[in-house]
Parts: sequence; C-alpha cells; structure tokens
Amino acid sequence: MRGRGGVRALAAALLCAACSACRDHGAGTSQPVAGGDAERGRRALAAYGCGGCHTIPGVPGARARVGPPLTDFADRAYVAGRLPNQPAELVRWIRDPQGVSPGTAMPNLGVGEAAARDIAAYLYTLGAGGLGAPHLLPPSTLETH
Repeated sequence: MRGRGGVRALAAALLCAACSACRDHGAGTSQPVAGGDAERGRRALAAYGCGGCHTIPGVPGARARVGPPLTDFADRAYVAGRLPNQPAELVRWIRDPQGVSPGTAMPNLGVGEAAARDIAAYLYTLGAGGLGAPHLLPPSTLETH
C-alpha cells in the first residue's frame, strides 16, 4: 500500500509541474514593458477608441463586443491567436496588426512605439497575475439580443 501512495504522490507532482509549464508558456502575467507606463496606456486605450471594439476593464465605456474582450489579457498565451504573449510581440501587434495578420479585423490605428508600449504595459495589468483578481466580463456583455 505504501508503494502505491508514493506512485500517486509522484504522479500528482508531475501533473502539477506539467500544468504549471503549460500555464506559463508564453503567458504574460504582469510582464514589464520597457519604457511602458500602465496609466498612460489606460488613457491611450481610451484615446485610440479601443473600447469601440473591445471590452477593457478600467477603461471607461470600453464594453464593446466587436473584437475579443481584453479581460485577463496578462494570462493569455497568445496575442491575436498568432504571436506568443510577450511584450515585444504585443507592441508589434498594436502598432501593425495588418502587417502581422493581413486582413484581420483589427485596423492599423497609427499607434506609435511609445504609446504601444504604454498600452502593452496596461494590458499586462489585466489578469490574475496583474492588479489582483481576474477581471470578469460584466453581465451585460453576456446578454444576447
């Protein structure tokens, strides 16, 4: 009986390690963005009208459902389903989504390097690894019409 318990404990430890590796692969939980400022990024998200397409916690009026919600962004493995969720890749996507994925619904908004770094810094605050508990979608976002 003692042998089976040891095997179970080893199996549980391996399972935990495997799950940990999957979660951390590419996920950007609260990653630092060189030169980025999260508060400026929050304001830039509003100024560029990102809330016209996305739900973005902390950005007033950003509850649209055209593009994917950016809730828990820091916990995602990929940016736009294509790029590893790393600061340089996110900045690249924000600056030139059409160059990364021609024909994507995300338009090029003319976001400069500094503003893209700020936006990335803010997005990395969204999630369990960022400013606290995961940001849930507001119930009104889930309603069907």
